[in-house]
Amino acid sequence: MYQIAISGAARGESVEEGKLLASAMGEALAKAGHSLLTGATIGLPNYAAEAYKKAGGSMSVGISPAASKVEHILKYRLPTQAYDTILYSGLHYIGRDTLLITSSDAVISVGGRLGTLHEFTIAVESDTPIAFLQGAGGISQEIHSLLDLAHPLREQTEILFNDNPVDLIQELTKLLDNLHHQYKELYY
Repeated sequence: MYQIAISGAARGESVEEGKLLASAMGEALAKAGHSLLTGATIGLPNYAAEAYKKAGGSMSVGISPAASKVEHILKYRLPTQAYDTILYSGLHYIGRDTLLITSSDAVISVGGRLGTLHEFTIAVESDTPIAFLQGAGGISQEIHSLLDLAHPLREQTEILFNDNPVDLIQELTKLLDNLHHQYKELYY
């Protein structure tokens, strides 16, 4: 199956608005059989990771901005429990975001603030499909206005929108299957 990153706010209003959506997204990702990647942070990505593990997800990977587990926990104060493994990148947030997005077959954003916007621009620039789960406010709610300002985007840019986690995963899986049809045996 595919490696799909879940991106979203660590703090702020969209965390409260999107907590249940992020959890539902993690559960839907697990049930679809995909691997989960996040920035190994608090907030919406962690709610998604916890739900993913609870639903029996096969592989959850956190990509930390920290250089070590000690730094991850003591300096950044980030969680570890919901991950099968954490890559301690030492790249701080800016580099971590790039590694997270470019290591993923696709990205799903829930809510979000500046970091989610940064991850969105990396996805667009790296031709990584990105989907927005609507309903949590934040950047995910404002992205249509930003897309109008940035238009035209690159022709290869694939952006999906949906307010239902299961439907969004199905759409994204279909998109990835179409993009990678000649390499399907590598993914399944």
